[in-house]
Amino acid sequence: MEAGGFPEAGLGAELGNDDDDDEDEGVPETKKRRLQCAEFAKVAGCDSAVAQCYLAENDWEMERAINSYFEPPVDESALKGSSGSPQQAETVDLTSEETTEVGNSQTNSSEKTEEEDASTFSVITWNVDGLDLNNLQERARGVCSYLVLYNPDVIFLQEVIPPYLSYLRKRAKTYEIITGNDQGYFTAIMLKKSRVKFKSQEIIPFPDTKMMRNLLCVHVSILGNELCLMTSHLESTRGHGQERMNQFQVVLKKIQEAPEGTTVIFAGDTNLRDQEVAKCGGLPGNILDVWEFLGKPKHCQYTWDTRMNSNLGIAAACRLRFDRIFFRAASESGHVSPQSLDLVGLEKLDCGRFPSDHWGLLCNFDVIL
Repeated sequence: MEAGGFPEAGLGAELGNDDDDDEDEGVPETKKRRLQCAEFAKVAGCDSAVAQCYLAENDWEMERAINSYFEPPVDESALKGSSGSPQQAETVDLTSEETTEVGNSQTNSSEKTEEEDASTFSVITWNVDGLDLNNLQERARGVCSYLVLYNPDVIFLQEVIPPYLSYLRKRAKTYEIITGNDQGYFTAIMLKKSRVKFKSQEIIPFPDTKMMRNLLCVHVSILGNELCLMTSHLESTRGHGQERMNQFQVVLKKIQEAPEGTTVIFAGDTNLRDQEVAKCGGLPGNILDVWEFLGKPKHCQYTWDTRMNSNLGIAAACRLRFDRIFFRAASESGHVSPQSLDLVGLEKLDCGRFPSDHWGLLCNFDVIL
């Protein structure tokens, strides 16, 4: 969800509606929202940080935010059937041979995986919108269905919440999960145990974030290649562009600092606009944007597209390339190279919604032996 945090001018500004006036012109926006946070916290019995998070994610609509807050936690419903008894058979092995249904099509995961192929590996990055509690269990199942279908070696996730993480841990038993936090909402990197050897991790803080954002780095070995995997969810909304660009600079610096013999893959929800990348001086010569490197394929340009994705119920058409993958080759060069890029999550679930308000990105890499 793009609106995650404390937007300066609400959803209207995010969509470029600069002419929208405050409902109460006599009250400064920040003061009005501070009062909303205090009112929410009093009703919900929570602290102001939690109040701010729920209000921001519900476009500062008090009733909608309160309803969202008091919905049953997903981890309780995820472990119970309609009768209220635990479901013993619902655990999903993400590299199993089972037939998996996504939308109306069925695909056998064993036909899609290249688990024994040492010449290629794949990654998926996806903002799973865990802050939207509506249909969360079914949407989480939908995400897992795509993971079964494509069986990626590495999964980069953003906007994970603790119940969603618990859900994944119960179902993704063939993956090791490393998180950027364990409270609020956070990022995670999932590593297929049979193919990816975990070595170490580190979390780089963004000291001026107002939205609990940081940079998660995981050092691994894949098919004999040393990799540094990074993910982040950079500051959201147009009003926080400067902080987002500051965070982007931190990401670039960390990529540059990685050992020369290590391949670096950053994948995440950057919230970046092209003009912001230009203001930062563009990408350094040794760092490439995978979408641009692959010829800017139109079919996977927009990852946040309210024209196609109806989850947020936004009438205005807004198409942005928030989710991006950056790549820096190892100094020996040529061992790993991006080969293809596609969107995932494009089919509606039975609940009538998509798994997330973002499309995921599936990227395949070739390994030159």
